[in-house]
Amino acid sequence: MKRPAQHTLGVFGLALAAALLSPVAASAKSKNKIPAVRWEEGRPGCTFERGDDGKYRYGLWYENVGIIMAVDSQELEKVHRRHQLFFALLLTVRNRGETALDLSTENITLQFMKHFQVIQTALDPDDFAEKVQNDADTLNDESARQVEKHPELREKKEALVRAYLKDSAELQEFVGKNSLRPTRLSAGNSETTGWVLFSTDSKWISGWKKQEEFVLRVPITGKVFEFPFRLPPKPGEAILRKRE
Repeated sequence: MKRPAQHTLGVFGLALAAALLSPVAASAKSKNKIPAVRWEEGRPGCTFERGDDGKYRYGLWYENVGIIMAVDSQELEKVHRRHQLFFALLLTVRNRGETALDLSTENITLQFMKHFQVIQTALDPDDFAEKVQNDADTLNDESARQVEKHPELREKKEALVRAYLKDSAELQEFVGKNSLRPTRLSAGNSETTGWVLFSTDSKWISGWKKQEEFVLRVPITGKVFEFPFRLPPKPGEAILRKRE
């Protein structure tokens, strides 16, 4: 009596597996994936520029939407000199169509390809600014306790705290004024520009390679604009910056 039941179960299992592997199932799975528009050197609508301001710029146009991603050629070195560990990209988004489009920033991601392919979501500017302030307050309180126990360290500690608080205040002002914000792009407001920051404070992200690889993904208008890029684009490459 058990063999027919086992046989029926086996046939059902094979039928289920076949259904899951069928083109119909595969197409249903692909429908759930957001179409990607990918930057590729030499492809129509894709541009690349080395600016005399020290930035590499990648441009990508698709239909009526254009995105320019700029990254500082020294960004890898700058990350480890910051009190807050973050990677910064400057984005410009343009709409040259008649139909308005809504730009959201909460799902913009950066993938660190040589660091276990970790994907970091863009930092919320307001939350990040609050964290910067909280860290500054914590350092200030901790320094005051140390000076109380060791008065001979007062001058040194206070100098360090002043420098830290100054950097924190400047960073908060920068984030508040220059971050990319959600916006509606229309005929009367067709372009927006702002910085997007990604945390590198992760156990999976450490020790930059001589050449790093990233993929920036910006979802907009039902598609994902992908920017695969290397820093520097060519091993050992450096940009000669124009003096201000």
